[in-house]
Amino acid sequence: MLKIQFGLLFLCLAQQVSADWNPLRSPDTLYGKSYDYLFDRIEESEGSSQPVYLAYFLGKAKREKNEQEIINGYKNYLHYSADKLKLVYADSMIYTARKSGNDALIGSGYLSKGIVFYSFKEYKQALDHYLIADNFISKTNDDYLIYKVKYNIAQIKYYLGFYDEAAPLFKQCIEYFHAHNARGYLNSLHCLGLCYNRMGNYGLCSEINEKGIEEGRRLSNEDMKMYFIHSEGINQYFKNNYADALKNINASIPQIIKNKDFANESVGWFYLGKSYWALHKPEKALPYFMKVDGIFESKNYIRPDLRENYELLIKYYKGRQDMSKELFYIKKLLKADSVLSSRYVYLSGRIRKVYDTKVLIADKNKIEYLFNKRKHNDLIFSGVAILLFSGLLYFAVTHFRSKKMYKSRLEQAMNEKNSLQPRVQSRNGGKVIDDISKETVAQILRKLDKFENDKKFLLKALNAGRLAAITSSNPKYLSSVIRNHKGKKFVTYISDLKIDYIITLLKEDKKARKYSNKALADEAGFSTTQKFAQAFHAKTGCPPSFFIKEINKMPV
Repeated sequence: MLKIQFGLLFLCLAQQVSADWNPLRSPDTLYGKSYDYLFDRIEESEGSSQPVYLAYFLGKAKREKNEQEIINGYKNYLHYSADKLKLVYADSMIYTARKSGNDALIGSGYLSKGIVFYSFKEYKQALDHYLIADNFISKTNDDYLIYKVKYNIAQIKYYLGFYDEAAPLFKQCIEYFHAHNARGYLNSLHCLGLCYNRMGNYGLCSEINEKGIEEGRRLSNEDMKMYFIHSEGINQYFKNNYADALKNINASIPQIIKNKDFANESVGWFYLGKSYWALHKPEKALPYFMKVDGIFESKNYIRPDLRENYELLIKYYKGRQDMSKELFYIKKLLKADSVLSSRYVYLSGRIRKVYDTKVLIADKNKIEYLFNKRKHNDLIFSGVAILLFSGLLYFAVTHFRSKKMYKSRLEQAMNEKNSLQPRVQSRNGGKVIDDISKETVAQILRKLDKFENDKKFLLKALNAGRLAAITSSNPKYLSSVIRNHKGKKFVTYISDLKIDYIITLLKEDKKARKYSNKALADEAGFSTTQKFAQAFHAKTGCPPSFFIKEINKMPV
């Protein structure tokens, strides 16, 4: 189905290009003109004349069967086309490049498609295409393309919040572009400064911004000057120099708006608002927060740090007891969270949420209820009272039941015999299993007994392959014996041994009861504290903290 859709899109594109390009309609002066000449005319022309040059460029390349220029022709269309057609032209570039078999052309095609996704703020798809491009371009000697891919991958890593990974890539780009491409060099400097800011290296960020302005002046390239000033304004906010922040951001905003760079415009408005907020001037901050909301509404642009824009608006209207506006911005924040969760797939778990989604939904429902029933105060107060009482009753009953269940499971764990003794649970009375001889089964069980007695299960990153190496066994046989004679899967078997060890340790060693969950996890050889807590709860039915609290109550 996908191939059919692509074929239809490509056919439509071919028809459009064929319709646009007609030698009889093209000026005679275009015959014999070079690609450079045609490209310059494309950039200079506007209105009805531009399609003529676009079509003639691509038509000339097709007549001459020049694959490099055919791809450039599609790239020209991509640059000047409506958003809905950009991916179609990018796919045409890739299609032509793949027919050529040229790694540089194929990589360049995927890079262009990644850049389109990036412009749509589809960072996951952009990164995927950059990585495909890198796979092809890395096989070539085209240093410019190699570093162009590296720069774009670094940008994605920055926007996904992986600043410590993005910064070294930008440094490599700075080193290369310094001698080869002025704009690439200045862009890389700017992005490195942004990374330093997000990493908390505000001094280095200021140095980079100052250097960027000086280098732009030296190279007679002032295109990035306002972006360095914009970056420094935000950096000054984090240095608590709010007056300087206001001055720099206000100076940069007009040029950024002129560039139609709504992303940096939104960031600028946000930190202008934050600066006034920090100066205890919320009334002055409010219009800037509204501008951020306006861009989110019109462009659907949001990034993790801009989420706070709605938290501050909610806080502002909550303090003024304006439930209508508070509810309005709670809904906006929920919408922003939805966009962030879908757009920043790799980042959703890293977003710090001051207002947890569940709390927001609860607040939203509560405010809607109060707002819509405001005229019936008596009924509202009765309903709230009943709701609160029911909630308290529910939590009390739930807490009591949980505590009772925890104690029951705790007693079971305390009454168990030393769990570190070898325990074999044979389901088949020593019969051959999975074509494994009884002698091999017995040998593996003896080695498992020694493994348990030596407490080698406390090793970290223990998997079936590593245990097979420790016991000189076959991984397949080992897993089968554990499943049939221990009555568990391999992961559960190892996890239970680790938890049994911790239970015994807590029973016998009072000092161990003062350990943090992280220390206990390290002691048992778990890779993370979370995995330890989950395994402990699965085994004992209660969290480690409750277990330790109850065991401390028991008589010596």
